[in-house]
Amino acid sequence: MRKRLSLLLVPLVAAATLVSVGAPATAHPTKSFPSRIALPNGFTPEGLTIGRGTTVYVGSVLDGAVWRGDLRTGRGSVLIPGTPGTAKAGIKIDPRGRLWTADFSGGGASVYDARTGARLAHYQFTSEPSSLVNDLVITERAVYFTDSTQPVLYVVPLGPGGRLPTPTAFRVLPLSGPGATADAFNNGIVALPDGDLLVAQMLTGQLVRVDPRTGGSRVLDLGGYSVERADGLVLRGRTLHVIRNLTNVVAVVRLNAGYTAGVVQREITSPLLRSPATGDLFGSALYMVNGRFDVESTPSTDYDIVRVPA
Repeated sequence: MRKRLSLLLVPLVAAATLVSVGAPATAHPTKSFPSRIALPNGFTPEGLTIGRGTTVYVGSVLDGAVWRGDLRTGRGSVLIPGTPGTAKAGIKIDPRGRLWTADFSGGGASVYDARTGARLAHYQFTSEPSSLVNDLVITERAVYFTDSTQPVLYVVPLGPGGRLPTPTAFRVLPLSGPGATADAFNNGIVALPDGDLLVAQMLTGQLVRVDPRTGGSRVLDLGGYSVERADGLVLRGRTLHVIRNLTNVVAVVRLNAGYTAGVVQREITSPLLRSPATGDLFGSALYMVNGRFDVESTPSTDYDIVRVPA
């Protein structure tokens, strides 16, 4: 797997509530919260999501392990043990305490009990060996997954009360327009309040709006600003954080009322950032996981979660 990830670095990088909007704005981390939380050496993280209270989950793109920790204490342990060939990229937790994972080169997605780590469901979207199921967003009616090498979204519909469907009940939504650009490397995804989806294209440096009914798409106007190496997206209200991995920059974008354009208000930089993959908001802080895509992962390579002002 690490060999495959290294190949993606040139020119690709293996990246990566209802909507992914982070924890409520009423929560305010204090100075007692550590600014850096160590993950197990060699963990090779990619996805991160914040669950109930101060609980955080991180997935491994190496072997599919999921680490669960506490933002306040910095302590944690592996919730879901890794298994070779089960890489996980994006992860999200839903309001019912279920942890959803994009299973990257496995071509599917899995759902777990976030408390026990027991697997509740698995959806096998494709057997295409080049497929990279990268990130996801959970809405009230469905869960949407990006594929970084295929011009599609995978859609898992949710039943009444969020009921999980049968393993074959998903659909493949072909993309058209700029969302289907070849070699764009569609990556992070969030749901906009007007019902459309917003997808980051890591190699074109664009954000594209996607109609979840038709797959049609159009570019979000950023006034000429490029979000090249865009990996994770985090949306709260009309403020969008675009996490750009190898550049070690987070672009803070203010979207207009129609969610058709945005203005980059500032860029967040920090010596703590080491190829951040994705993140989540907790109060006034943005937590990100450092994927360290610019180095070769070994069993002794250190990885971490970092906190910066949002």
